Amino acid sequence: MTRPLSAKPSRAWQRMLSGRRLDLLEPSPDDIDIEDIAHGLARVARWNGQTTGPHAFSVAQHSLIVMDILAARDPQASNQMKLAALLHDAPEYVIGDLISPFKSAIGLDYKAFERRLLTAIHLRFGLPGELTPKLSSAIKDADRIAAFYEATVLAGFELSEAREYFGHPDVVEDLDIRLQGLQALPANDAEERFLVQFNALTRL
Repeated sequence: MTRPLSAKPSRAWQRMLSGRRLDLLEPSPDDIDIEDIAHGLARVARWNGQTTGPHAFSVAQHSLIVMDILAARDPQASNQMKLAALLHDAPEYVIGDLISPFKSAIGLDYKAFERRLLTAIHLRFGLPGELTPKLSSAIKDADRIAAFYEATVLAGFELSEAREYFGHPDVVEDLDIRLQGLQALPANDAEERFLVQFNALTRL
């Protein structure tokens, strides 16, 4: 009787352009590189690509907006706080951007996986593995406000519909004017701006 061949173990790592191999189940800070993150996020589409314009609206560009909103709402925000906002969706360079309803359908295992990866990213760049509740709340508020503008300017939502899901945006007037003219950047531009901002926040 022929014995069945042993099944090969499933590959649980991804090779990055930097040459690093990131273990997806047990991510190590040592295997995380900001250029990999910027490159990946600039090529992950928000809203499942359902936005207007010739370019997908990327997670990299969204992250820059969330950081801008956080800084506008709190002029005393430290560089570390801004960096946490910039990196709030960084795990999506590996796992992509799943829309919130789908995340809910998948359940807690997905969220736990996402949290492990975000913790490793935080530790890699000198942030605490777990943010304070106050900072986490501030980033979530900025994220929600960014989603309101993305939804109404780029993703076809009516104002009333966006307010139902994301609330009424609370930002200073000049930022409101800028966000009303939101346009998706080409991937290379979003990647470059993300890296420029990261370097500005982490420069000694």
